[in-house]
Parts: sequence; C-alpha cells; structure tokens
Amino acid sequence: MSTDAGERLVDGYTLVVFDLDGVIYLIDRPIPGAVDAVARLHAEGRSVAYATNNASRRSSDVADLLTGMGVPALPEEVLTSAAAAAELLRDRLPAGAPVLVVGAEALRAELRAVGLTPVTLADEKPAAVVQGYGPQVGWTELAEASVAVRQGAIWVATNTDRTLPSARGPLPGNGSLVAVLRTALERDPDLVVGKPESALFETAARRSDGGRTLVVGDRLDTDIEGARRAGLDSLLVLTGVSGVPELLAAEPRRRPTYVARDLAGLFDPAAAVRVPGAADAGGWSVTDRDGTLELAGSGLPLDALAALCAAAWSAPALPEIRPVGPDAANVLESFGLPTGG
Repeated sequence: MSTDAGERLVDGYTLVVFDLDGVIYLIDRPIPGAVDAVARLHAEGRSVAYATNNASRRSSDVADLLTGMGVPALPEEVLTSAAAAAELLRDRLPAGAPVLVVGAEALRAELRAVGLTPVTLADEKPAAVVQGYGPQVGWTELAEASVAVRQGAIWVATNTDRTLPSARGPLPGNGSLVAVLRTALERDPDLVVGKPESALFETAARRSDGGRTLVVGDRLDTDIEGARRAGLDSLLVLTGVSGVPELLAAEPRRRPTYVARDLAGLFDPAAAVRVPGAADAGGWSVTDRDGTLELAGSGLPLDALAALCAAAWSAPALPEIRPVGPDAANVLESFGLPTGG
C-alpha cells in the first residue's frame, strides 16, 4: 500500500507548489510526464505555484519558459529567489541605493524593478552585495563582492544550492560560488533568501485560502527542508538531484512526507508512498542482522522503500543493506543501491 487508504495524494491538498529544475524540467526540456501532470491539475481546477531558487531568470521569463513547454503559467504563479531578494533589499535600503550584483541580468532587472541601482564595482560604494547563480560569474565579480563586503556592504545570497541538475549530472550551483566568498571572507552571508529558508513556501502557501499545501521537489537539502521549515507536507520525486541513497541517510529535517519516482505519484496511489512505513508491510520485511539491514519479500518497490526508510531512520548511521532473494535485489538495484553481488 502506498498513500493513505489508497487515495490519490493530490486529493488531500488545495495547492501544489512545484520546484522547477529537476521536477518540471531539466535545464530547458520537460521531464517526461511533467507537462501532462500539470495539465491534469489545471483540468481539475487545482491551484498550482512554482518556487525556484534559480536567480538567473525573472518570474515572467520562467512563466514564458513553462508556457513554451506546454505548461500554461502566469508570472504571478512563479516565485523566484531573485525577486524575493530584491524585495528584501527594497525594504531595508533607501530608494535608489546601489547594490553590487554577482549573477545574471535577471537579478539586476529585479533590483531595478523595485527601485534599486545595480552596480558592478566596489568603488561605487554599494550598500549591499546580492549573489545569485549566473553561468558567466567569474573571479572578477567575486573579487569585487569580496572587497565590497569587507567595506561594510550587506551580503545577501539568493540561495545556497551546492549543485544544479543537468543532462550531464550535477553541476556547480550558487552555493558553490557562495562558498568561494565564504572562504575568502571567513564568514557566512548576512542573509540567505531562497530554499531551504521558508520564505518562498510561506508566500506560496498564503495563496491556498486556508487549505493544505503540498510542496513537490527533487532536493532534500532545499525543497524538502524548506517545506519542513514552513510546516508543509512534501513529496520527493526521484527525477532530479536527490536519490534513494541520500533519502535513506537523510537527517530528520530533510525527510519528506511522501516519495514518488515522478509526478505520476500525485494521481496514482500505487506510485507514491508515505515515509517512513512499517518495517514489515506491503509484502516486504526489513530485519536488522548484526547492523546490516536485510530486505526480503516481494511487492511494490515503493513499499520496500518505505520499509527501508523506517529501519534506516531508526539506526544511528546508515547501515549496509543486503537483499534476500531476487525480488529484493531487483528493487535495490532499481533504486541505485548496492546489492552485494
């Protein structure tokens, strides 16, 4: 058994908030099934929103991108860390204040939209440094930011994602670039705006008109932790960054409410599972044998995963997992876990 009482997961929620990269699309291509899943939500009259840490696109650009992929979206449905960072600085700084930007043009545009002045040099005496992902960010920008922060500028990071997904695997994200400045300055940013901070999800949840909100993401360290900080249920989909090995080793603050391979889990009760489950249910059993978890039985792979979560999350550290029988071995292999053979 997967979701509670065999009901569709989506029926328990008024609003579904999606992360984008790794959930709806990968870079600029829709993930298989994602367009149909969002279209089905729209057809059922359900509310959706999109929350992204990507600060290289404006909300209107993201909406256009989604619409071009076959997912009709409005700019007001899209919440970006760039826009949130700009609004935060608008509330803290005088109108027209100079802000040194490390990142893409979209971040500069968001600052202009709220009445602040983007600059590029520490000699322009910026009141703040705002750092977001940009594919062209290099040493020169980071050096200017370092000088500006040492001179007293507020340092704001749009997000601290260590990696971002790509067709070639995870690539350095804004968190990796923030780490460069953190090393040089020997300090952390004054403020981090995006996930796992709760602001984006809290803003989205206010649109649910008092109903329940479900956050759908692919990263334990941003989407899932951010949802937990905001007090919201979450669904981890295995189409992006975080996989089953990371899930089984996850700290409590990064554990989702549900897991699915993809967005089909919103509608198919057999395609999503609540975690943790029972260690002996759904045709599977997990037994601790001298510090090694043995998976035995047969049934739905996600039910085996729920049982493994129950056992692994109860252990002081992630133990070795060993299959008992071919069905268990096939399940472990399908989840990218070693089978011992």
